[in-house]
Amino acid sequence: MKPTLVILAAGMASRYGSMKQVQAFGPSGETIMDYSIFDAIQAGFGKVVFIIRKDFEESFKEIFEPKLRGKIKTAYVFQDINDFTGSYKLPTERTKPWGTAHAVLCAKNEVHEPFAVINADDFYGRDAFEKAYQFLTKSCSEKQYGLIGYQLSKTLSANGSVSRGVCKVDNSNHLLSITERTNIYAKENSIVYEDKGEIIEEDKNAKVSMNFWCFHPNVLSLSEVLFKDFLVQQGNNPKSEFFIPIVADYFIQHQQGTINVIPTDAQWFGVTYKEDAPEVVASIQRLVDANIYPNQLIIDNRALYS
Repeated sequence: MKPTLVILAAGMASRYGSMKQVQAFGPSGETIMDYSIFDAIQAGFGKVVFIIRKDFEESFKEIFEPKLRGKIKTAYVFQDINDFTGSYKLPTERTKPWGTAHAVLCAKNEVHEPFAVINADDFYGRDAFEKAYQFLTKSCSEKQYGLIGYQLSKTLSANGSVSRGVCKVDNSNHLLSITERTNIYAKENSIVYEDKGEIIEEDKNAKVSMNFWCFHPNVLSLSEVLFKDFLVQQGNNPKSEFFIPIVADYFIQHQQGTINVIPTDAQWFGVTYKEDAPEVVASIQRLVDANIYPNQLIIDNRALYS
């Protein structure tokens, strides 16, 4: 059974100021998602599930259906604030979605096989998808999940600080914990982060999570149980979010299984700041010039995915 790719595309980045998930970055109008889907199809994935907001449905389908029809199965899932809340009464001030783990949970009826989860607006690189496919088809199980681990130095922005989940692993490359570091940036020949006014150096080769997860579908049942607990404990906080690392941490700490950190040497890039956009365009063009991707991934709204 071919694995599925789940794309988190329900959010809009306030710092970027537009629906960047559908902005063109490639030389022939390709979106970042086009390259992710292209790499996923080439690696062997059989289905892509877009998790979107209901009001994005029309624009998403107009963009992706003509390109993907006949190339890969597609499904569209809407993240709704009321989904999976049961009898819980939402506080009136709650307006934002419940976070990435809730978004994945909303795809429960569309995902029945091992699957990968990625962000819509991150460029992950071909190596990451190939390694995810190998893990999902050969190693993934109810007791073994995966996380693509990027080298910290390959995930920074030249236009400001970033937040990264730094992975702590054991000798078998099993994930022990993820520590969220904020205000990470390059300083001279080092990478540093700020913590309570102190500047601390971080290992530039440290593995970090860019939200590229590999799961067995049993994670959805676990997420549903944990989301109910989350609502009881944090539901009244209008800013609380049910993140994927919450589920991953529970899975590890309660000894339900292990999470393999799968290293990739791929160069990540994305649009953390609006000023990052020209560099993303240039980075994709360099990959095209190196013949890693064709110059026209899309011609007349048709995908050259096969």
